[in-house]
Amino acid sequence: MSRSHVFDSNGPDVRLRGTAQQLFEKYLQLGRDATGAGDRVMAESYFQHAEHYFRILNAISQAQQQQQQRQQQHHHAPHQRHQNGPDAAGADGTGEQPEVNGHPNGHAVVAPDNEPEGAEPGETRGPAA
Repeated sequence: MSRSHVFDSNGPDVRLRGTAQQLFEKYLQLGRDATGAGDRVMAESYFQHAEHYFRILNAISQAQQQQQQRQQQHHHAPHQRHQNGPDAAGADGTGEQPEVNGHPNGHAVVAPDNEPEGAEPGETRGPAA
């Protein structure tokens, strides 16, 4: 549905035809007029009709935004595939490697079993005094 879609509306005491925007504005004006005339019940009815067309306008707007986002993603997707394709740097494993757990190759340096915990490799500790 587009913003130019024409609706036939059966209001509380009037029949209107127009786009959602036109009907929203017309029912809003009729509600204001009824409020000014002191007819709160009729005003509320007009305002409810105005709200209905306001919600339709919001739904149309959201659908158009989603359509634009899909078109933009579709338009940019082929470009991204070429950038990240097999000829991208590092695809054969020769590029820069990430650090994992703070270590360049993902493996921590482990002290041999004969060294005390917390000692640097090659460091010896004497007997405690």
